[in-house]
Amino acid sequence: MKKKTAVSWGALAGVAAFLALIILLENITALVPGAPRVLLPTSQLFTVLKKGAVYSLVVVSMNLLNGFTGLFSLGQAGFMLLGAYTYAILTVPVDQKDTVYYLFGGSAVRFSLQDTFGLLFGTTGVGGAVSMVLGVLVGIVLAGLVAAVFAYLIGLPVLRLKSDYLAIATLGFAEILRAVFQWQPLGPITNGANMLKSFPTFSDFNIENASGQVVLRLSAFVPMLVAAACIGIIVLLINSSYGRAFKAIREDEVAAEAMGINLARHKMLSFCISSFFAGVGGALFAMYAANAQAKVFTSTMTYELLLIVVIGGIGSVSGSVIATFLYVACSEWWLRFLDSEQVFAAPASPGRIAFIAVFAAAVILAAVLAIRAIRKKEGHTLTQELPVWIVALLLLGWLVYFVISRSLQLPLLRNGFRMVVFSVIIMIVVLFFRRGIMGDRELPAVMRSWKRRAARAKGKEAGK
Repeated sequence: MKKKTAVSWGALAGVAAFLALIILLENITALVPGAPRVLLPTSQLFTVLKKGAVYSLVVVSMNLLNGFTGLFSLGQAGFMLLGAYTYAILTVPVDQKDTVYYLFGGSAVRFSLQDTFGLLFGTTGVGGAVSMVLGVLVGIVLAGLVAAVFAYLIGLPVLRLKSDYLAIATLGFAEILRAVFQWQPLGPITNGANMLKSFPTFSDFNIENASGQVVLRLSAFVPMLVAAACIGIIVLLINSSYGRAFKAIREDEVAAEAMGINLARHKMLSFCISSFFAGVGGALFAMYAANAQAKVFTSTMTYELLLIVVIGGIGSVSGSVIATFLYVACSEWWLRFLDSEQVFAAPASPGRIAFIAVFAAAVILAAVLAIRAIRKKEGHTLTQELPVWIVALLLLGWLVYFVISRSLQLPLLRNGFRMVVFSVIIMIVVLFFRRGIMGDRELPAVMRSWKRRAARAKGKEAGK
């Protein structure tokens, strides 16, 4: 018990330190004017942090349902849509509604949470900040509740289905919901196919002085804080008696029912909780994008979330979080240079040398990992390893030619090539790491495993 308490306090301290680091990174350019460009508030680093925080919450909520309860649902984008629209509709200021809903002569919802709290606490100074924060928090919670209510109504008939049938039914629900929210007769509420905007976003949490200059940036800290709090609640749930019941249902429904677990009740509970946090994630996504529009929440988004769950490890919360940030960083930042032509200034330029080193390291690492994965299988042969060796040698041979020829331009780079490389990377990960980065383990367990291996290695060396 004491060990679990120590681990919990350690995890809490780690999260607190990470959040403090985010605040420092956001404001370091104000403290150190000569800081690197990557730390500028407009850099891709903070885009990755914000989107990664939002996506990590939704991915963990999906893993709660798919990984821990064993229910294959593909309705996550639909619940995000409900959350995004609920938050946007309830937080657009009343004086902005006529502008936002100009095609429909104004909004049918003549109400705003922010304005309501403004009547109690004021609209300027500290009172205005309190009104804005409370309006956003209540809007986020209501976004989750609306998604949970719809999940309950949908779950009554849908949760009787299993496996692929459940996935098809929930996917169909998400697509129907997206079409309904773009229906023109609902325009006075949803703004039809047009986007909703002018509601509070992450940037509104930046603290400004009397002249309007930002003195403390919190636009990346806020989504991180909300996501961390929500993921913490999900972890507590997984480690509770309800979480153990979810895992029992995943392993064997017949055995779980024989032990006295109410299958229908626990499936519905997992479905509604997962949908609640997906709705919260949808509200955060609207704040990240600074608008809410139904056409964004497509089935492609659900497949993207499911892919992150698989890459991280089905049944691993920490795996989902790690995979989310890696996925977002690769798609939004690290591979961006592949979409445009790259010409180096000279054969010995730092950029060219860095590319050669990174390319060689990536090829060697990928080949080693692939061969290790093949050799772990029973009855493996050299023929199975041969394609990996051939591809690796061809790539390294091209790199040698690139170095010897002193070429200054990278070939193949053009608009869209980033997604080709990204897809190849994902395919390699899925093929050779079928259990994902973490499998069904959590980060503390992996770290303890590393410590045990290190201790055994030291013991062997001492024995020699």
